[in-house]
Amino acid sequence: MTAVSVLLPLSRSAHDPASLHRSDQAFLDAAWPRARVVVVDADGRFAVTAEGDGLRLRLLAAGDVAAEASRFFLGEHDGVPHFAVLAPAPAVDAVRWTGLREAGTALDDLGAGLATTAVALANWHSTHTHCPRCGTPTEPVQGGWARRCPADGSDHFPRTDPAVIMLIHDGADRCVLGRQPSWPEGRYSVLAGFVDAGESAEAAVAREVGEEVGLQVADVRYVASQPWPFPSSLMLGFTALADPPAALRLRDGELSDAGWFSREQIRQRDGVVLLPSSVSIAYRLLMDWVDRG
Repeated sequence: MTAVSVLLPLSRSAHDPASLHRSDQAFLDAAWPRARVVVVDADGRFAVTAEGDGLRLRLLAAGDVAAEASRFFLGEHDGVPHFAVLAPAPAVDAVRWTGLREAGTALDDLGAGLATTAVALANWHSTHTHCPRCGTPTEPVQGGWARRCPADGSDHFPRTDPAVIMLIHDGADRCVLGRQPSWPEGRYSVLAGFVDAGESAEAAVAREVGEEVGLQVADVRYVASQPWPFPSSLMLGFTALADPPAALRLRDGELSDAGWFSREQIRQRDGVVLLPSSVSIAYRLLMDWVDRG
């Protein structure tokens, strides 16, 4: 398995990041009055409206946004600049406020790309307000893609935490699924964990599988990646072969249960297993494996 069958929901995008404009303050100032704006609230929610069977991201005019709100430049689409602001949800008729987990699969490519980037930037700005060197409050610069310390002049950039997520299989008809104690009853998913400092993603796959279920793995293959801004992860999807496909041993305490599941158990999952959300790369890894059997 080397590629997912469909593009992952939060990996889609249709706008041009126009990253060369981020450091051009004159351009950003001139672009703002004609911009379309994504408002993200403190809970990572944004406005959507119903459109057919899907949802459309609700974009506001710059004049409808509070003047004091910090602006984050998202890029351009069809020559129109797009920004995000972190602000309380305004009262807007005929819209509802939702998050990426709920709406990610229903948005079109433009909406998915803008919303994912807006939420990622909003999360970072709301949690990284002070200089890690001296503790001085920092200020947004470079169109919201950096924060600068006025005391020591250092620039700090959005944090991204790499994590591996892997479907472990036996080379035949079984894969490993586990569940965390905090999940709803019956919810299982593929294994995952953060990449350690100084560690490759492939090494992280082997380490995490060994720590969580006591298996050794071989044939580690990269599949795809998806941003997961809750608050700042980049999920790196892999498959790997259990070598050998032995009994599972819960070792690090992160899982409350784990087991080998057949394709048929997953297909006929009523009463057996609740799958991860369809917006997640976990769901896509699992269903691609099921569909190939």
